Amino acid sequence: MNYLSIHTITIFFILANSTLNIHLKQLASYISYSFIVTFTLMALPAQAHFLELIPDRDVLNDANQQPLSFALRFTHPMSQGPVMNIAPPKVLTVSTESGETDLLASLSAKPTAGVTEYRFAYQVTEPADLIFYVEPAPYWEPSESKTIIHYTKVIVDGYSVFNGWDKLVGAPIEIEPLTRPYSLLVGNMFQGIVRKQGKAVPFATVEVEWRNDGSVTESRTSYVTQVIKTDINGTFSYVMPRAGWWGFAALIDADYQLPSPNAVPSAVELGGLIWINAKAL
Repeated sequence: MNYLSIHTITIFFILANSTLNIHLKQLASYISYSFIVTFTLMALPAQAHFLELIPDRDVLNDANQQPLSFALRFTHPMSQGPVMNIAPPKVLTVSTESGETDLLASLSAKPTAGVTEYRFAYQVTEPADLIFYVEPAPYWEPSESKTIIHYTKVIVDGYSVFNGWDKLVGAPIEIEPLTRPYSLLVGNMFQGIVRKQGKAVPFATVEVEWRNDGSVTESRTSYVTQVIKTDINGTFSYVMPRAGWWGFAALIDADYQLPSPNAVPSAVELGGLIWINAKAL
């Protein structure tokens, strides 16, 4: 081996080492960045999602017979947002002892700050308890890598008939109220049974949030969403400590998957929601 060959090999070795060091530094930087991102995502807890189905009032009487007005949006109610962009619902109905009425044709989209919320109105034509129900289109939540479907209802007292408020609409997962779900006062206990395909679900998770009217700023993360477990009979109870709308979301994992936007089969969260309005005495 001549002098030139030795120098050529030496230069090649130095260059190779230099390139290797660059790659190692890039790899270390990538690993460090990935760790930071992963740690950040782990440190930020997933916020509870609630499909809001909120009427302008939950009790009708002779003094207020005008049509009910509803707002429908998907959000984090205690945090007052953000609002998620959702497709039009698949089902929107009102049920009474007389039967069920399809309300989809009355629904109108309301673009707000780049996302779509919905509105509809309903003129009550008979004294009855009115069960308003929505089945939303599936919503893909990228931060949790799953699809969310929250079957939601709210019950309105139509002229103090007091019949039918505990009727089930037949959603895949649903909360059956044991407490009459309107004309409740602050400090009253709301009680319900979580049912899946009509059967009680023991030890199911129920998330509870107050729909913030802007009067409260809650910086303590664990206070934003209250969490309850049903008992062995699928029953839960909660005392509402503040006036306003309260959302109760019974959550289970579906026994099927749906494709993600990338066509990858992914988990599905099913929720049975009911909204309750507590009033100050």
